This record gives sequence, structure tokens and C-alpha cells, in this order.
Amino acid sequence: MAQERSKNIVEKFDLIVVGSGAGLDVANAAAQSRLKVALVEKSKMGGTCLNRGCIPSKLLIHSADVAQTIRTAEQFGIRVEKFSVDFEKIIRRTNGIIDSESDGIRSALSEIDNPRLFPVECRFVGKKEILVGQDHIITAERILLASGTRPMIPKIAGLEKGVYITSDEALRLEKQPRVLTIIGGGYIAAELAHFFGSLGTKINIIQKSDMLLTREDEEVSHKFTEILSKKYNVYLGFDTQLITRRNDKIIVSAKRSKTGEDIEIESDQLLLATGRVPNSDTLALDLAGVGTDSRGYIIVDEFLETNVKGIFALGDAVGKYQFRHSANLEAQYAFNNIISHPDKKIPVNYTAMPHAIFSSPQVAAAGYTEQELREKGAKYSKSVYPYAQTAMGEAIEDNDGFVKFLVDKNDGKILGCHILGTDASILIHEVLVSMRAGSGTIGDIQRTVHIHPALSEVVSRAADAIG
Repeated sequence: MAQERSKNIVEKFDLIVVGSGAGLDVANAAAQSRLKVALVEKSKMGGTCLNRGCIPSKLLIHSADVAQTIRTAEQFGIRVEKFSVDFEKIIRRTNGIIDSESDGIRSALSEIDNPRLFPVECRFVGKKEILVGQDHIITAERILLASGTRPMIPKIAGLEKGVYITSDEALRLEKQPRVLTIIGGGYIAAELAHFFGSLGTKINIIQKSDMLLTREDEEVSHKFTEILSKKYNVYLGFDTQLITRRNDKIIVSAKRSKTGEDIEIESDQLLLATGRVPNSDTLALDLAGVGTDSRGYIIVDEFLETNVKGIFALGDAVGKYQFRHSANLEAQYAFNNIISHPDKKIPVNYTAMPHAIFSSPQVAAAGYTEQELREKGAKYSKSVYPYAQTAMGEAIEDNDGFVKFLVDKNDGKILGCHILGTDASILIHEVLVSMRAGSGTIGDIQRTVHIHPALSEVVSRAADAIG
């Protein structure tokens, strides 16, 4: 190490932040507190959410939502003779917006000295020493790792670069696939199936499990699987065995584990949506002494501090909740625990951490699933209320949507809320306010006056059904 140090420039900072997603918030706040800050980001500014995740996907999905509205307009008495999809324009609009924002962040940082941007790859070369680029070592007593994740590439025979795309490339495709095969059945598969499928692409989904969205509440997973199986070709319980090329087509060979049934699916694009893995393996964390779990996620305590005093981590890198809103929350605690009050650290409050899937139908949830409560042996009451039994639900003809509450039998605390249907990502919020800022009981919802005939009545009715 001493020999390596002698060949490099060594520069000391008060704080080093690796990653420009939620980590950027901490870097800027620390710089405003007059600390000398280094920010390392090898890719586009803004992290996964801005460039390859939630923001570009939602821009694209809005186009899919519009297309779906047009396709279903006739059931509401509106006849649309024909419409066409300008796929290139959809992609161009999305990339124009996100690239402008990302480039704007980089441009702003290039005009200031603090935080100082290092737009290169980095890795630890010592306990608190990071090599940036080829010949520059930066060091600080306080380091924040917000290094994120990347798409996981499963080990499948014949799977090689050029044969597949991940969500990273799917959001920037210049040509719309005629037939798209998706391996995986989680939220990424659900959202991208909606995007491409609503624009006219034929969708095949190959899922190892017997349900889609297996991490959701069982009733949500079951209904969602039923709905998508009517829209697309969904192959449940199949293991992908082999990927081959035939002429210009991609052939996916899969076997059903329970029956041994073999299938071959031909498509012109293959999308892998099999999960994500942390980028920690690129940082040489062992040289810093920072511990990771069996999956490679950085291990932190309740204050976001690793086993090495002064080195913290947040966001997808720690793998607790892989949502931007969770990372934003953690960034507030990280600033307090690293900069503001390091002697009075505050544990992160993850109460009622929600999530949403912007598919069709939408899904939103917070708290426990019913299967989790069953495993815990919890005593709970539940209610499930359909959208269609409210005035607005009937008006928009959402015949599949429902709101599900899981409530503690003893004290009325909301243990979980699960919504499938139109605007689920919006409807969940009054429940979140109760769970996090109110009494946390179903009474908060029951005592609230809900506008009639707004769609939020379905939340009220579901709460009242608890009794």
C-alpha cells in the first residue's frame, strides 16, 4: 500500500460520497455546512432513479396509459377509429427530459468547487482511501457509500451479450419490438410488459414461480396474475433452460418444473427482469474492512453505519428497501448521523415504508402481507372491498380493483394495506399518513370524511368493513 500511495496524488476531504442518487443530497448539504466534500460518480448524474429507473419508466408508462385509455374508449361510448404509435417520439421525449436533468446536475457541479465531482470509477485501496481514476487517491474520515445496484444476469446456457436487454436498455430502445419475451415476474417485468404491451407489442412472460409479483400480498398476486394471463402469454412455473438464435429471432427454451413440459418461444427481443445485484463488488470493500452480507449488500446498523466507524451506506446499496423514497428518507438520517449530530445519532424510522408498481393494474402497499402475519401467528382482522362497489369504481369500470386492510384485533392498528387497481399509488397515501403520523389505527380512516363519489371512497368502505 505504501508503494501504491507513493505513485499517486493523495488528497484529503472532510466527506467522500460515492454515488449521485440520494447521496447527492448529503453531499450538497455537507458542502453547505462548509465541509470539503468529494462526490464520485462514474455514470450519469442522478443515480438509477433518474437515469435508468423510476423517472424514465414512468415517463414511458404514461404513454402506455394514454394508449390503453384510447384502446378502451369504446366501452365508455367514445369510438376511436384508429390511432398509431410513434415509438421513436416516445423514447425521444423521455430521454430528452432525463438527459437534460442529468446533464444539468453535472453542469452545475462543474461550475463549483464544493462538492468536487470525480466522474470516474473508484475503489478502496485502504481503510479510508479511495482510488479515483488512475493516479488520484482521496481520503476522508467520513465516507458515505450510495453505490446502488445493477440488473442481475442469470446463468442460462446460451445467454450472452447482444442476445438480451435489461431494464437499462429497454428504456432506450429505438425500435419497438414486435414480440418481446420477458424472463421474470416481478415489478420490472410487470411495468415493462404494460409499457410495450399497451403500445402493441406481443408479450411473453416466463416466470419460475406459480404467481407473478410473489412478494405482494397473496390476494394481490393471485388477482394480478389472473389479469395479466388474460392480456399476455404468461408461462408460470417454467425454468429457462437455453437461449439460441434462429435466423434473426431469439429462441427461449424452458421447462415446467412440476410436469416436465417443454416450450420454445420465438421473439425478436429478450428482456431479463430477474432482479438486481449491488455494485459493492466493484468497490474492493475488503480493503476497507467493510462487511457485506451473502448477497453482497453492505451491512449497516440502525444508524446506517457500517462495521467501520465513520463509513456509512444508504439506498439500494444496503438492500433494505430499494425505493428512491426510502433512499431519500435515509439521506436525511445520514446527514444527521454523519454531519449534524454524530454524537447523537438517530435510528432510521422505516415505519409504513410504502411501494407502488406502475403496471396495469397498479399495485400499492405498506406494512405486512397476510401470509407474513399468518407466519407470525398474529391475530388480525381483514377486509377486502372492491372498487366496483363504489360510484366512481363503477363509473370507470374497474371491475378487478380492490382495497385490502389487515388490522390488529386487539388495538385496531393497521398492520398492512394492499391496493390493486386504478390510481393505487395515490389511494395508499391517506393510509400512510395514519400509519406514520396519525394514531396508526383503522379509526383514523373511519373517522375521516371522504368526498363522494371520489375513488377514495373505496378506502373508506374497506376501513368501515373492518367493523
